[in-house]
Amino acid sequence: MKHSKIGSVMTTDVVRAAYGTPFKEVARLLADHRISGLPVVDDDEKVIGVISETDLMVRQAETPDPYEPKRRFRFARLTSGARRQAAKAHARTAGQLMSEPPVTVHADNTIVEAARTMAQRRVERLPVLDEADRLVGIVTRRDLLQVFLRPDKEIREEVIKEVLVRALWLAPRTVDVCVVEGVVTLDGHMERKTETEIAVSMTRQIDGVVAVVDKLTYRLDDSRLQPDRQAPHGVADDWMRKI
Repeated sequence: MKHSKIGSVMTTDVVRAAYGTPFKEVARLLADHRISGLPVVDDDEKVIGVISETDLMVRQAETPDPYEPKRRFRFARLTSGARRQAAKAHARTAGQLMSEPPVTVHADNTIVEAARTMAQRRVERLPVLDEADRLVGIVTRRDLLQVFLRPDKEIREEVIKEVLVRALWLAPRTVDVCVVEGVVTLDGHMERKTETEIAVSMTRQIDGVVAVVDKLTYRLDDSRLQPDRQAPHGVADDWMRKI
């Protein structure tokens, strides 16, 4: 079973800035291209940081209010986060404005891996690197959502071919596979309970699957058997260990 790679959905025409790109030029790039962020690269096309609209807005947020009473001591400035905010408020170039280290992915990473990285790191876009760690594209949350546009027929064919036939060595018609709006229903009778668990687990990981409805039944509950009493396993052993 193969997951779609980032290289298949990324944008290759990347708007970027150099370390010394002036602040106003960065703002102009974001506005002209109607984007909310961009990577900062060095002379070797290596990504050294990223800039978002939020980084630019720090300048406005940190501008003193003329009607606000002056505070003699500003203890907040002692924290590392506050110091970074203060530095960005006075930034004149992309290098001074950017957030680092950058969160990136490689073109041969899967869409699933990129989505997980975005969720964990709470970012909306990821610079995409090649084998030499040079910038070759950028991927956004909207790009990753394209995977859910896969036709139901295509998803059904992959479930049958990759899960039932290739992994579980079953005849294509052993299990009825129905896909509606990305929701896969598996209905049929299998030999062992562990086989049903493998089928459901692998189906969930197929690109474009929104959910899996498990209507599978089994003859033997082998999930509680001792290791020395278990029946021989086939090619799905590795999948059992991942469930």
